[in-house]
Amino acid sequence: MQVSPESILEMPNAVLLVDKVKSRLADEQKRRRHFYKIVEENKKMEFINGEIIFHSPVKLQHNSATKLLCKLLDTFVIKHKLGFVGIEKIMVSLTRNDYEPDICFFGNKKAKNFKGKQAQFPAPDFVVEVLSDSTAKNDRETKSQDYAAHGIGEYWIIDAEKQTVEQYFLQNEQYELLLMAKDGAIESVVLPNFKIPIRGFFDEAANLKALSNLISE
Repeated sequence: MQVSPESILEMPNAVLLVDKVKSRLADEQKRRRHFYKIVEENKKMEFINGEIIFHSPVKLQHNSATKLLCKLLDTFVIKHKLGFVGIEKIMVSLTRNDYEPDICFFGNKKAKNFKGKQAQFPAPDFVVEVLSDSTAKNDRETKSQDYAAHGIGEYWIIDAEKQTVEQYFLQNEQYELLLMAKDGAIESVVLPNFKIPIRGFFDEAANLKALSNLISE
C-alpha cells in the first residue's frame, strides 16, 4: 500500500513518525554498506528493504527461459546498436535497494557511460524477472513497486513452470498490464519492433527460428 505525503501530513504525529523512519533508514544504510563489503561475484545476492537476500541455485526451467529470451533480446539490441543487455549478475542499485534482475536492458543514453570494471548500475530501461518459489513475492510486489518508482519503462514477469509471460508498461508512475499469455507474440514498448514468439522463451526450436528471423530481418 502506497502512502502519500499528504496523508502523512494529516497525522498529528507526523514529525515523530518521520524521525523514526529516518532513524530506521540510517541503520539500514549501515547494513547496506556491509552488504557491499561481502557481496560476491559467484553468488546471487540482493539487498531488499534492509535485508540481505541469498538466492538458491535456479531450477533448469528457470535457467532455460532466461537464456532463451536473453539470446533473442541481446541479438536484437546488438544488431540495431541500441545499448546493453545484462543477465543475472548485473547489480542494479536504486535509492534504497540493490537487485540482480534476471535480464535487464539499458539504452545507449545510459550504456555509453558504462566502464569495463563497473559493478553497480543505474535503473535499466527494461527488466525481466523469471519467477521462482523463493522470489515470486518480491518480483510481484517489492520489485514491481520499486522498478516503477524509478522509472523503469517496461517489466516482464515470466513463469517458466506455467510457461506464461506478463508484460507491464509504466503509466503515470504505475505498471499497467498489457499482456498475459502463453502463446502468440509479444512486442516490446520500450524496444519498438522487438516482436518475438512467446514459445521462443520455452522451446529451443521456436527460439532458433525466432533468432534466425531476427538476424535476417
